[in-house]
Amino acid sequence: MTSRRKVTNSHINDEFAQVLQQHEEGQKGHNEAKDEGLGSDRGNVLLLLFLYVLQGIPLGLAGSIPMILQNRHVSYKDQATFSLSFWPFSIKLLWAPLVDSLYINKMGRRKSWLVPAQYLIGFFMLLLSSVINDLLGEDSQHTPNVVFITCVFFALNFLAATQDIAVDGWALTILSRNNVGWASTCNSVGQTAGYFMGYVVFLALESKDFCINYLGQKDSLVTLPGFLYFWGIIFCITTTAVWLLKHEKDNLEVTVDDPDFGLVGTYQILGRILKLRPIQDLIIVLLTCKIGFAAADSLTGLKLIESGVPKDRLALLSIPLTPVQVLLPFYISRYTAGPKPLNPFMVGYPLRLLFGFVFAGIVWITPVFKQDDGSYPFYYYCIIVFIYLIHQVFANCMFVGVMAFFARISDSSVGGTYMTLLNTFTNLGGNWPAWIALRYVSELTWKSCSGVVNILSCNNKHNEEACESEGGVCITDIDGYYVESVILVIFGFLWMKWGLKTIKRIQNLPTSAWTVSKRNG
Repeated sequence: MTSRRKVTNSHINDEFAQVLQQHEEGQKGHNEAKDEGLGSDRGNVLLLLFLYVLQGIPLGLAGSIPMILQNRHVSYKDQATFSLSFWPFSIKLLWAPLVDSLYINKMGRRKSWLVPAQYLIGFFMLLLSSVINDLLGEDSQHTPNVVFITCVFFALNFLAATQDIAVDGWALTILSRNNVGWASTCNSVGQTAGYFMGYVVFLALESKDFCINYLGQKDSLVTLPGFLYFWGIIFCITTTAVWLLKHEKDNLEVTVDDPDFGLVGTYQILGRILKLRPIQDLIIVLLTCKIGFAAADSLTGLKLIESGVPKDRLALLSIPLTPVQVLLPFYISRYTAGPKPLNPFMVGYPLRLLFGFVFAGIVWITPVFKQDDGSYPFYYYCIIVFIYLIHQVFANCMFVGVMAFFARISDSSVGGTYMTLLNTFTNLGGNWPAWIALRYVSELTWKSCSGVVNILSCNNKHNEEACESEGGVCITDIDGYYVESVILVIFGFLWMKWGLKTIKRIQNLPTSAWTVSKRNG
Protein backbone atom coordinates (compact mmCIF):
# COMPACT_ATOMS: atom_id res chain seq x y z
CA MET A 1 0.00 0.00 0.00
CA THR A 2 2.81 2.41 0.80
CA SER A 3 4.67 2.05 -2.47
CA ARG A 4 1.54 2.56 -4.51
CA ARG A 5 0.58 5.65 -2.62
CA LYS A 6 4.06 6.96 -3.09
CA VAL A 7 3.68 6.74 -6.92
CA THR A 8 0.46 8.82 -6.74
CA ASN A 9 2.04 11.41 -4.46
CA SER A 10 5.07 11.82 -6.67
CA HIS A 11 2.68 12.75 -9.43
CA ILE A 12 0.55 15.06 -7.29
CA ASN A 13 3.70 16.71 -5.91
CA ASP A 14 4.29 18.59 -9.18
CA GLU A 15 0.80 20.04 -9.08
CA PHE A 16 0.91 21.02 -5.44
CA ALA A 17 4.26 22.68 -6.07
CA GLN A 18 2.59 24.80 -8.72
CA VAL A 19 -0.22 25.61 -6.28
CA LEU A 20 2.28 26.83 -3.70
CA GLN A 21 4.29 28.80 -6.24
CA GLN A 22 1.23 30.54 -7.67
CA HIS A 23 -0.84 30.65 -4.47
CA GLU A 24 -1.67 34.35 -4.48
CA GLU A 25 -2.35 34.51 -8.20
CA GLY A 26 -4.39 31.31 -8.17
CA GLN A 27 -6.45 32.47 -5.18
CA LYS A 28 -7.18 35.73 -6.91
CA GLY A 29 -8.20 33.83 -10.04
CA HIS A 30 -10.54 31.61 -8.06
CA ASN A 31 -12.12 34.57 -6.30
CA GLU A 32 -12.73 36.33 -9.59
CA ALA A 33 -14.05 33.11 -11.11
CA LYS A 34 -16.43 32.74 -8.20
CA ASP A 35 -17.73 36.25 -8.78
CA GLU A 36 -18.04 35.97 -12.55
CA GLY A 37 -18.64 32.25 -12.94
CA LEU A 38 -16.86 29.90 -15.28
CA GLY A 39 -18.90 31.09 -18.24
CA SER A 40 -17.48 29.81 -21.51
CA ASP A 41 -14.70 28.00 -19.62
CA ARG A 42 -17.07 25.49 -18.07
CA GLY A 43 -16.62 23.05 -20.96
CA ASN A 44 -12.85 23.57 -20.93
CA VAL A 45 -12.66 22.77 -17.22
CA LEU A 46 -14.64 19.57 -17.78
CA LEU A 47 -12.37 18.64 -20.70
CA LEU A 48 -9.22 19.17 -18.62
CA LEU A 49 -10.73 17.20 -15.76
CA PHE A 50 -11.53 14.30 -18.07
CA LEU A 51 -8.05 14.34 -19.67
CA TYR A 52 -6.46 14.14 -16.23
CA VAL A 53 -8.78 11.27 -15.29
CA LEU A 54 -7.61 9.40 -18.39
CA GLN A 55 -4.02 10.10 -17.36
CA GLY A 56 -4.60 8.50 -13.96
CA ILE A 57 -5.99 5.22 -15.35
CA PRO A 58 -2.69 3.69 -16.60
CA LEU A 59 -0.96 4.97 -13.45
CA GLY A 60 -3.51 3.18 -11.27
CA LEU A 61 -3.21 -0.01 -13.31
CA ALA A 62 0.57 0.11 -13.00
CA GLY A 63 0.13 0.53 -9.26
CA SER A 64 -2.05 -2.60 -9.06
CA ILE A 65 0.38 -4.88 -10.92
CA PRO A 66 2.83 -5.33 -7.99
CA MET A 67 -0.09 -6.48 -5.85
CA ILE A 68 -1.05 -9.06 -8.49
CA LEU A 69 2.58 -10.16 -8.95
CA GLN A 70 2.97 -10.65 -5.20
CA ASN A 71 0.07 -13.11 -5.28
CA ARG A 72 1.94 -14.95 -8.05
CA HIS A 73 4.84 -15.35 -5.59
CA VAL A 74 7.37 -13.57 -7.76
CA SER A 75 10.71 -12.66 -6.21
CA TYR A 76 11.51 -9.25 -4.81
CA LYS A 77 14.09 -8.90 -7.56
CA ASP A 78 11.22 -9.10 -10.01
CA GLN A 79 9.34 -6.49 -8.00
CA ALA A 80 12.44 -4.28 -8.21
CA THR A 81 12.48 -4.77 -11.96
CA PHE A 82 8.84 -3.75 -12.30
CA SER A 83 9.39 -0.68 -10.11
CA LEU A 84 11.41 0.75 -13.00
CA SER A 85 8.15 1.16 -14.92
CA PHE A 86 7.24 4.08 -12.63
CA TRP A 87 10.31 6.13 -13.57
CA PRO A 88 9.00 8.09 -16.61
CA PHE A 89 7.16 10.60 -14.45
CA SER A 90 10.37 11.20 -12.50
CA ILE A 91 12.49 11.87 -15.59
CA LYS A 92 9.99 13.59 -17.89
CA LEU A 93 12.11 16.74 -17.67
CA LEU A 94 14.43 15.06 -20.20
CA TRP A 95 11.89 15.30 -23.04
CA ALA A 96 9.51 18.00 -21.73
CA PRO A 97 11.29 20.72 -23.77
CA LEU A 98 10.69 18.64 -26.90
CA VAL A 99 6.97 18.48 -26.20
CA ASP A 100 6.85 22.22 -25.57
CA SER A 101 8.94 23.23 -28.58
CA LEU A 102 8.22 20.81 -31.45
CA TYR A 103 4.74 20.55 -32.92
CA ILE A 104 2.65 20.59 -36.10
CA ASN A 105 1.06 24.00 -36.63
CA LYS A 106 -1.98 22.65 -38.42
CA MET A 107 -2.72 20.16 -35.66
CA GLY A 108 -1.95 22.45 -32.72
CA ARG A 109 0.90 22.81 -30.26
CA ARG A 110 -0.59 20.56 -27.58
CA LYS A 111 -2.68 18.18 -29.70
CA SER A 112 0.42 17.33 -31.73
CA TRP A 113 1.54 15.31 -28.70
CA LEU A 114 -1.72 14.70 -26.84
CA VAL A 115 -3.51 12.89 -29.65
CA PRO A 116 -0.69 10.43 -30.60
CA ALA A 117 0.09 9.74 -26.93
CA GLN A 118 -3.52 8.91 -26.06
CA TYR A 119 -4.04 6.82 -29.20
CA LEU A 120 -0.94 4.80 -28.36
CA ILE A 121 -2.13 4.31 -24.78
CA GLY A 122 -5.46 3.03 -26.12
CA PHE A 123 -3.82 0.70 -28.64
CA PHE A 124 -1.41 -0.57 -25.98
CA MET A 125 -4.33 -1.39 -23.69
CA LEU A 126 -6.28 -3.15 -26.44
CA LEU A 127 -3.28 -5.23 -27.41
CA LEU A 128 -2.34 -5.92 -23.81
CA SER A 129 -5.86 -7.11 -22.97
CA SER A 130 -5.41 -10.19 -25.16
CA VAL A 131 -2.07 -11.28 -23.66
CA ILE A 132 -1.99 -9.94 -20.10
CA ASN A 133 -3.17 -13.19 -18.50
CA ASP A 134 -0.41 -15.14 -20.22
CA LEU A 135 2.17 -12.53 -19.22
CA LEU A 136 1.05 -12.75 -15.59
CA GLY A 137 0.94 -16.55 -15.62
CA GLU A 138 -2.79 -16.53 -14.92
CA ASP A 139 -3.90 -19.25 -17.34
CA SER A 140 -0.80 -21.41 -17.41
CA GLN A 141 1.92 -22.90 -15.29
CA HIS A 142 4.47 -20.39 -16.54
CA THR A 143 5.90 -17.76 -14.23
CA PRO A 144 5.04 -14.13 -14.96
CA ASN A 145 7.12 -12.49 -17.67
CA VAL A 146 8.14 -9.61 -15.44
CA VAL A 147 10.67 -8.06 -17.83
CA PHE A 148 8.16 -7.81 -20.66
CA ILE A 149 5.43 -6.52 -18.34
CA THR A 150 7.84 -3.88 -17.06
CA CYS A 151 8.63 -2.74 -20.60
CA VAL A 152 4.93 -2.49 -21.46
CA PHE A 153 4.01 -0.45 -18.39
CA PHE A 154 7.13 1.68 -18.74
CA ALA A 155 5.87 2.54 -22.23
CA LEU A 156 2.37 3.26 -20.87
CA ASN A 157 3.75 5.53 -18.15
CA PHE A 158 6.04 7.23 -20.68
CA LEU A 159 3.03 8.01 -22.86
CA ALA A 160 1.01 9.14 -19.83
CA ALA A 161 3.88 11.43 -18.77
CA THR A 162 4.01 12.87 -22.28
CA GLN A 163 0.25 13.43 -22.18
CA ASP A 164 0.72 15.12 -18.80
CA ILE A 165 3.25 17.59 -20.24
CA ALA A 166 0.91 18.42 -23.12
CA VAL A 167 -2.20 18.81 -20.94
CA ASP A 168 -0.36 20.92 -18.35
CA GLY A 169 0.71 23.28 -21.13
CA TRP A 170 -2.71 23.31 -22.75
CA ALA A 171 -4.35 24.14 -19.41
CA LEU A 172 -2.59 27.51 -19.41
CA THR A 173 -4.01 28.51 -22.78
CA ILE A 174 -7.38 26.77 -22.88
CA LEU A 175 -8.67 28.69 -19.85
CA SER A 176 -9.20 32.42 -19.59
CA ARG A 177 -6.99 34.50 -17.32
CA ASN A 178 -9.63 34.70 -14.58
CA ASN A 179 -10.13 30.92 -14.52
CA VAL A 180 -6.57 29.67 -15.01
CA GLY A 181 -6.44 28.84 -11.30
CA TRP A 182 -8.76 25.90 -12.05
CA ALA A 183 -5.93 24.09 -13.89
CA SER A 184 -4.33 22.80 -10.70
CA THR A 185 -7.71 21.73 -9.33
CA CYS A 186 -8.47 19.76 -12.50
CA ASN A 187 -5.07 18.07 -12.32
CA SER A 188 -5.26 17.08 -8.67
CA VAL A 189 -8.90 15.96 -8.69
CA GLY A 190 -8.87 14.31 -12.13
CA GLN A 191 -5.63 12.44 -11.72
CA THR A 192 -6.55 11.23 -8.23
CA ALA A 193 -9.91 10.02 -9.53
CA GLY A 194 -8.28 8.20 -12.44
CA TYR A 195 -5.69 6.55 -10.22
CA PHE A 196 -8.46 5.58 -7.79
CA MET A 197 -10.41 3.84 -10.56
CA GLY A 198 -7.35 2.10 -12.01
CA TYR A 199 -6.09 0.94 -8.63
CA VAL A 200 -8.68 0.80 -5.84
CA VAL A 201 -11.83 0.21 -7.89
CA PHE A 202 -10.15 -2.31 -10.18
CA LEU A 203 -8.58 -4.38 -7.38
CA ALA A 204 -11.86 -4.38 -5.45
CA LEU A 205 -14.07 -5.42 -8.38
CA GLU A 206 -11.46 -7.90 -9.63
CA SER A 207 -11.43 -9.61 -6.22
CA LYS A 208 -13.82 -12.56 -6.11
CA ASP A 209 -13.81 -12.52 -2.31
CA PHE A 210 -14.74 -8.84 -2.14
CA CYS A 211 -17.54 -9.15 -4.71
CA ILE A 212 -19.04 -12.17 -2.94
CA ASN A 213 -18.83 -10.82 0.61
CA TYR A 214 -19.66 -7.15 0.04
CA LEU A 215 -21.53 -6.88 -3.27
CA GLY A 216 -23.56 -10.08 -3.14
CA GLN A 217 -22.15 -11.35 -6.44
CA LYS A 218 -21.19 -14.92 -7.29
CA ASP A 219 -17.91 -13.95 -8.92
CA SER A 220 -15.69 -10.96 -9.57
CA LEU A 221 -17.29 -8.19 -11.63
CA VAL A 222 -14.29 -7.33 -13.79
CA THR A 223 -11.15 -8.99 -15.08
CA LEU A 224 -7.85 -7.35 -15.95
CA PRO A 225 -8.23 -8.13 -19.70
CA GLY A 226 -11.77 -6.73 -19.68
CA PHE A 227 -10.70 -3.61 -17.77
CA LEU A 228 -7.85 -2.96 -20.20
CA TYR A 229 -10.10 -3.52 -23.23
CA PHE A 230 -12.80 -1.16 -21.90
CA TRP A 231 -10.40 1.70 -21.23
CA GLY A 232 -8.56 1.08 -24.49
CA ILE A 233 -11.83 1.72 -26.34
CA ILE A 234 -12.54 4.80 -24.20
CA PHE A 235 -9.09 6.23 -24.97
CA CYS A 236 -9.53 5.75 -28.71
CA ILE A 237 -13.05 7.19 -28.87
CA THR A 238 -12.41 10.23 -26.68
CA THR A 239 -9.09 11.01 -28.35
CA THR A 240 -10.81 11.06 -31.74
CA ALA A 241 -13.48 13.38 -30.36
CA VAL A 242 -10.88 15.79 -28.91
CA TRP A 243 -8.89 15.75 -32.14
CA LEU A 244 -11.85 16.55 -34.37
CA LEU A 245 -14.04 18.72 -32.16
CA LYS A 246 -11.70 20.74 -29.94
CA HIS A 247 -9.53 23.46 -31.48
CA GLU A 248 -6.56 25.11 -29.81
CA LYS A 249 -6.32 28.83 -29.25
CA ASP A 250 -3.24 30.29 -27.58
CA ASN A 251 -3.94 32.76 -24.80
CA LEU A 252 -0.88 35.00 -24.92
CA GLU A 253 -2.05 36.92 -21.90
CA VAL A 254 -1.66 33.82 -19.77
CA THR A 255 1.65 32.67 -21.14
CA VAL A 256 3.45 36.00 -21.06
CA ASP A 257 4.86 35.27 -17.57
CA ASP A 258 6.21 31.90 -18.73
CA PRO A 259 8.40 32.80 -21.73
CA ASP A 260 9.13 30.28 -24.45
CA PHE A 261 12.91 29.94 -24.70
CA GLY A 262 12.73 27.32 -27.45
CA LEU A 263 14.26 23.85 -27.38
CA VAL A 264 17.92 24.83 -27.19
CA GLY A 265 17.26 27.75 -24.87
CA THR A 266 15.36 25.60 -22.38
CA TYR A 267 18.20 23.08 -22.14
CA GLN A 268 20.64 25.97 -21.72
CA ILE A 269 18.55 27.29 -18.83
CA LEU A 270 18.67 23.82 -17.22
CA GLY A 271 22.44 23.82 -17.55
CA ARG A 272 22.72 27.23 -15.91
CA ILE A 273 20.53 26.13 -13.01
CA LEU A 274 22.60 22.98 -12.47
CA LYS A 275 25.81 25.02 -12.28
CA LEU A 276 24.63 26.90 -9.18
CA ARG A 277 26.45 25.63 -6.08
CA PRO A 278 23.35 25.87 -3.82
CA ILE A 279 21.40 23.83 -6.37
CA GLN A 280 24.12 21.15 -6.36
CA ASP A 281 23.95 20.92 -2.56
CA LEU A 282 20.14 20.78 -2.69
CA ILE A 283 20.22 18.02 -5.31
CA ILE A 284 22.49 15.88 -3.10
CA VAL A 285 20.03 16.37 -0.23
CA LEU A 286 17.07 15.44 -2.44
CA LEU A 287 18.78 12.31 -3.81
CA THR A 288 19.79 10.98 -0.39
CA CYS A 289 17.20 12.12 2.16
CA LYS A 290 14.72 9.31 1.40
CA ILE A 291 17.17 6.41 1.72
CA GLY A 292 16.08 5.86 5.31
CA PHE A 293 12.45 5.40 4.22
CA ALA A 294 13.10 2.96 1.37
CA ALA A 295 12.23 -0.30 3.15
CA ALA A 296 9.10 1.11 4.79
CA ASP A 297 7.80 2.75 1.61
CA SER A 298 8.53 0.02 -0.93
CA LEU A 299 8.26 -3.26 0.99
CA THR A 300 5.70 -2.91 3.77
CA GLY A 301 2.61 -3.36 1.58
CA LEU A 302 4.14 -6.34 -0.24
CA LYS A 303 5.11 -7.94 3.08
CA LEU A 304 1.55 -7.59 4.34
CA ILE A 305 0.29 -9.37 1.23
CA GLU A 306 2.92 -12.06 1.79
CA SER A 307 1.46 -12.53 5.29
CA GLY A 308 -1.96 -13.17 3.77
CA VAL A 309 -3.60 -9.72 3.91
CA PRO A 310 -5.83 -9.53 0.79
CA LYS A 311 -4.62 -7.06 -1.81
CA ASP A 312 -8.13 -5.68 -2.33
CA ARG A 313 -8.36 -4.83 1.39
CA LEU A 314 -5.06 -2.96 1.23
CA ALA A 315 -6.31 -1.07 -1.80
CA LEU A 316 -9.51 -0.09 -0.01
CA LEU A 317 -7.48 1.28 2.90
CA SER A 318 -6.45 4.06 0.50
CA ILE A 319 -10.00 5.44 0.63
CA PRO A 320 -9.78 7.06 4.10
CA LEU A 321 -6.19 8.12 3.36
CA THR A 322 -7.01 9.94 0.12
CA PRO A 323 -8.78 13.00 1.61
CA VAL A 324 -6.00 13.30 4.19
CA GLN A 325 -3.37 13.31 1.43
CA VAL A 326 -5.28 16.03 -0.42
CA LEU A 327 -6.28 18.30 2.49
CA LEU A 328 -3.41 17.92 4.96
CA PRO A 329 -0.80 19.69 2.77
CA PHE A 330 -2.97 22.80 2.63
CA TYR A 331 -3.27 22.85 6.42
CA ILE A 332 0.47 22.38 6.94
CA SER A 333 1.27 25.08 4.39
CA ARG A 334 0.35 27.76 6.94
CA TYR A 335 3.47 26.74 8.88
CA THR A 336 5.71 26.91 5.82
CA ALA A 337 4.95 30.55 5.06
CA GLY A 338 7.82 32.90 5.73
CA PRO A 339 11.59 32.63 5.44
CA LYS A 340 11.96 29.16 7.03
CA PRO A 341 9.75 26.81 4.97
CA LEU A 342 12.00 23.80 5.58
CA ASN A 343 11.46 23.81 9.35
CA PRO A 344 8.50 21.38 9.09
CA PHE A 345 10.74 19.11 6.99
CA MET A 346 13.36 19.02 9.72
CA VAL A 347 10.73 18.34 12.39
CA GLY A 348 9.00 15.59 10.43
CA TYR A 349 12.14 13.81 9.21
CA PRO A 350 13.19 11.95 12.42
CA LEU A 351 9.58 11.14 13.28
CA ARG A 352 9.02 9.62 9.85
CA LEU A 353 12.24 7.65 10.24
CA LEU A 354 10.93 6.09 13.45
CA PHE A 355 7.94 4.80 11.52
CA GLY A 356 10.34 2.45 9.76
CA PHE A 357 10.43 0.54 13.05
CA VAL A 358 6.67 0.91 13.49
CA PHE A 359 5.94 -0.60 10.06
CA ALA A 360 8.40 -3.41 10.71
CA GLY A 361 6.60 -4.11 13.99
CA ILE A 362 3.22 -4.20 12.24
CA VAL A 363 4.51 -6.71 9.68
CA TRP A 364 6.02 -8.75 12.51
CA ILE A 365 2.78 -9.04 14.53
CA THR A 366 0.39 -9.31 11.55
CA PRO A 367 0.28 -13.17 11.67
CA VAL A 368 -0.99 -12.91 15.27
CA PHE A 369 -4.20 -11.26 14.01
CA LYS A 370 -4.84 -13.91 11.37
CA GLN A 371 -8.01 -15.87 12.07
CA ASP A 372 -8.59 -19.57 11.52
CA ASP A 373 -10.25 -18.99 8.15
CA GLY A 374 -7.29 -16.92 6.96
CA SER A 375 -9.07 -13.56 7.25
CA TYR A 376 -8.21 -10.58 9.42
CA PRO A 377 -10.60 -8.83 11.85
CA PHE A 378 -11.96 -5.36 11.26
CA TYR A 379 -10.01 -3.84 14.15
CA TYR A 380 -6.75 -4.97 12.52
CA TYR A 381 -7.50 -2.81 9.47
CA CYS A 382 -8.43 0.07 11.79
CA ILE A 383 -4.99 -0.20 13.38
CA ILE A 384 -3.34 -0.12 9.95
CA VAL A 385 -5.32 2.94 8.85
CA PHE A 386 -4.56 4.75 12.11
CA ILE A 387 -0.82 4.14 11.75
CA TYR A 388 -0.80 5.27 8.13
CA LEU A 389 -2.77 8.40 9.00
CA ILE A 390 -0.15 9.43 11.57
CA HIS A 391 2.59 8.57 9.10
CA GLN A 392 0.93 10.86 6.57
CA VAL A 393 1.24 13.80 8.94
CA PHE A 394 5.01 13.49 9.10
CA ALA A 395 5.36 12.66 5.41
CA ASN A 396 3.35 15.74 4.47
CA CYS A 397 5.38 17.95 6.83
CA MET A 398 8.41 17.02 4.74
CA PHE A 399 6.61 17.28 1.42
CA VAL A 400 4.96 20.64 2.01
CA GLY A 401 8.15 22.11 3.43
CA VAL A 402 10.16 21.08 0.39
CA MET A 403 7.53 22.32 -2.07
CA ALA A 404 7.25 25.67 -0.28
CA PHE A 405 11.02 26.02 -0.36
CA PHE A 406 11.05 25.27 -4.08
CA ALA A 407 8.44 27.96 -4.62
CA ARG A 408 10.49 30.48 -2.62
CA ILE A 409 13.83 29.93 -4.38
CA SER A 410 12.65 29.40 -7.96
CA ASP A 411 13.63 32.14 -10.38
CA SER A 412 10.24 33.53 -11.43
CA SER A 413 11.30 34.18 -15.03
CA VAL A 414 12.01 30.45 -15.52
CA GLY A 415 9.68 29.18 -12.81
CA GLY A 416 8.21 26.26 -14.74
CA THR A 417 11.61 24.89 -15.76
CA TYR A 418 13.07 25.51 -12.31
CA MET A 419 10.24 23.75 -10.46
CA THR A 420 10.17 20.81 -12.85
CA LEU A 421 13.92 20.31 -12.43
CA LEU A 422 13.67 20.30 -8.63
CA ASN A 423 10.65 17.97 -8.66
CA THR A 424 12.54 15.61 -10.96
CA PHE A 425 15.32 15.16 -8.40
CA THR A 426 12.76 14.91 -5.60
CA ASN A 427 11.07 11.98 -7.32
CA LEU A 428 14.35 10.34 -8.28
CA GLY A 429 15.40 10.57 -4.64
CA GLY A 430 12.52 8.28 -3.78
CA ASN A 431 12.72 5.94 -6.76
CA TRP A 432 16.31 4.75 -6.68
CA PRO A 433 16.38 3.78 -2.94
CA ALA A 434 13.09 1.90 -3.44
CA TRP A 435 14.66 -0.06 -6.30
CA ILE A 436 17.70 -0.90 -4.15
CA ALA A 437 15.49 -2.03 -1.25
CA LEU A 438 13.42 -4.31 -3.49
CA ARG A 439 16.42 -5.62 -5.41
CA TYR A 440 18.53 -6.72 -2.43
CA VAL A 441 15.99 -7.76 0.20
CA SER A 442 16.26 -11.39 -0.95
CA GLU A 443 20.05 -11.37 -0.56
CA LEU A 444 19.60 -10.30 3.05
CA THR A 445 17.07 -13.05 3.76
CA TRP A 446 18.24 -16.37 5.20
CA LYS A 447 16.07 -19.47 4.82
CA SER A 448 16.86 -22.95 6.07
CA CYS A 449 15.45 -26.33 5.12
CA SER A 450 13.65 -28.06 7.95
CA GLY A 451 13.15 -31.83 7.86
CA VAL A 452 15.97 -32.71 5.45
CA VAL A 453 19.42 -33.49 6.82
CA ASN A 454 21.54 -33.02 3.69
CA ILE A 455 19.99 -29.70 2.64
CA LEU A 456 20.71 -26.79 4.93
CA SER A 457 19.85 -23.70 2.90
CA CYS A 458 16.83 -22.50 0.93
CA ASN A 459 18.47 -19.29 -0.22
CA ASN A 460 18.02 -19.93 -3.92
CA LYS A 461 15.33 -21.46 -6.07
CA HIS A 462 17.33 -24.65 -6.73
CA ASN A 463 17.81 -25.40 -3.03
CA GLU A 464 14.20 -24.51 -2.29
CA GLU A 465 12.92 -26.95 -4.90
CA ALA A 466 15.34 -29.64 -3.66
CA CYS A 467 14.16 -29.14 -0.09
CA GLU A 468 10.49 -29.41 -1.02
CA SER A 469 11.10 -32.44 -3.25
CA GLU A 470 12.70 -34.23 -0.30
CA GLY A 471 9.67 -33.51 1.86
CA GLY A 472 11.24 -30.63 3.75
CA VAL A 473 9.90 -27.16 4.48
CA CYS A 474 11.74 -23.88 3.92
CA ILE A 475 11.68 -21.69 7.00
CA THR A 476 12.68 -18.02 7.06
CA ASP A 477 15.23 -17.54 9.83
CA ILE A 478 16.19 -13.93 9.02
CA ASP A 479 13.91 -11.75 6.90
CA GLY A 480 15.80 -9.19 4.81
CA TYR A 481 12.93 -6.74 5.29
CA TYR A 482 13.76 -6.35 8.97
CA VAL A 483 17.47 -6.17 8.22
CA GLU A 484 16.91 -3.39 5.69
CA SER A 485 14.50 -1.60 8.02
CA VAL A 486 17.08 -1.41 10.81
CA ILE A 487 20.05 -0.57 8.57
CA LEU A 488 18.24 2.11 6.57
CA VAL A 489 16.66 3.79 9.59
CA ILE A 490 20.06 3.93 11.29
CA PHE A 491 21.50 5.36 8.07
CA GLY A 492 18.74 7.97 8.11
CA PHE A 493 19.65 9.14 11.60
CA LEU A 494 23.33 9.29 10.62
CA TRP A 495 22.36 11.23 7.49
CA MET A 496 20.64 13.82 9.68
CA LYS A 497 23.99 14.97 11.08
CA TRP A 498 25.05 16.17 7.63
CA GLY A 499 21.69 16.62 5.95
CA LEU A 500 19.93 18.86 8.47
CA LYS A 501 23.03 21.01 8.80
CA THR A 502 23.12 21.44 5.03
CA ILE A 503 19.40 22.20 4.92
CA LYS A 504 19.75 24.93 7.52
CA ARG A 505 22.62 26.45 5.59
CA ILE A 506 20.89 26.57 2.19
CA GLN A 507 17.64 27.75 3.78
CA ASN A 508 19.45 30.82 5.11
CA LEU A 509 20.86 31.79 1.72
CA PRO A 510 19.42 34.93 0.09
CA THR A 511 17.07 34.55 -2.85
CA SER A 512 19.73 36.02 -5.14
CA ALA A 513 21.86 32.90 -4.62
CA TRP A 514 19.30 30.88 -6.58
CA THR A 515 18.65 33.16 -9.56
CA VAL A 516 19.87 32.38 -13.08
CA SER A 517 18.08 34.91 -15.26
CA LYS A 518 19.60 38.22 -16.23
CA ARG A 519 16.36 39.93 -15.36
CA ASN A 520 16.55 38.80 -11.73
CA GLY A 521 20.29 38.64 -11.49
